[in-house]
Amino acid sequence: MKIINGSVFLEDGQFKDVEVAFEDGIITAISDEGPIYDTETVDASGCYVIPGLCDIHLHGCMSYDTCDGTVEALKAMASYEAKCGVTSILPTTMTYPEEILTNIAKAVNEYRKYDNDVPGRATIHGINMEGPFISREKKGAQNPKYIQNCDYDMFHRVNEASGGVIRLCDIAPELEGAMDFIDRAKDETRISIAHTTADYETCIEAYKHGAKHLTHLFDAMPPFTHRAPGPIGAAAELDFVTPEIICDGIHVFPPAVNLMYKVFGAERLILISDSTRATGLSDGEYELGGQPVNVKGRLATLHDGTIAGSATNLYDCMITAINEMHIPLEAAILCSTRNPALAVGIYDTVGSITIGKQADFVIINKSDLSINNVIVRGSYVNS
Repeated sequence: MKIINGSVFLEDGQFKDVEVAFEDGIITAISDEGPIYDTETVDASGCYVIPGLCDIHLHGCMSYDTCDGTVEALKAMASYEAKCGVTSILPTTMTYPEEILTNIAKAVNEYRKYDNDVPGRATIHGINMEGPFISREKKGAQNPKYIQNCDYDMFHRVNEASGGVIRLCDIAPELEGAMDFIDRAKDETRISIAHTTADYETCIEAYKHGAKHLTHLFDAMPPFTHRAPGPIGAAAELDFVTPEIICDGIHVFPPAVNLMYKVFGAERLILISDSTRATGLSDGEYELGGQPVNVKGRLATLHDGTIAGSATNLYDCMITAINEMHIPLEAAILCSTRNPALAVGIYDTVGSITIGKQADFVIINKSDLSINNVIVRGSYVNS
């Protein structure tokens, strides 16, 4: 099969009028010198063709949540995300005890063994472990009942249950044992600073020990000020740190998102959804991490008013970043595809339209950036 007549977003971050062929779920050829070969065609006239999006921080959608700890939940999440143009995902946990986290890890392991190649679903590449090694003062919507100090042995047991695919582990570096945890875990997962009260100096130390990521910029961390630059200042100073930001138009005021784009650039910034089980559903009351959440429009809150994740998928976040945060189209695509894939170590298979990678495409109408078609691993996703 091949895609013809579209403006294709290539690995260099530019659109080009080329044909893209794929077979058995893999991209096999890219050409701007006429037809590649005779085969079934996908006509992308009037459309952009971009890589499938990669959401490395999402909790749930369509009434399901990663923490349900079931293959059924993962199937539903992967199906919904694929329809939204999000073709690679890291289901994200909440703050829970080891027993529950282990059950979640086992469900992801089972899904990856038996269900990860089912047509019409996003690929699950592993887990983002958000909690329980976080600050009580900056817990956000996390359940304080299960917060604990960093425990490498516990993390390692959960990671083993997952099949070794916890690709992100979020910690507060000011906690007891945090630096030792980073030293021991940094070669096993990517360490992210998150839900923290840490100052600039503590964050710099954590990054020197081997942390490389910053979870949802601005949210659940000290603000940046000129005398106390905090986690944001530390991440900005070190060019290997990859910061993620929620672009639902609720968590971060649009000009602040634009400012972070100017600070970190299209090379480092990562767009995430932080979506909850309410995503894709109507307004109402739902649950997150064992706590009730009220959803109205794009806003999800605990009963005390604390913002509790988002009710928006990553594709909609990317469009919001373009329309409301004034991030250029090409940059927004890179921040939603290449950058997250690079950060969590899956760029060898996804994240760009490149020969040898998965045939994951989102075909977008140029007129309004709405989705025309989604192809995952070479197969159409039913709308």
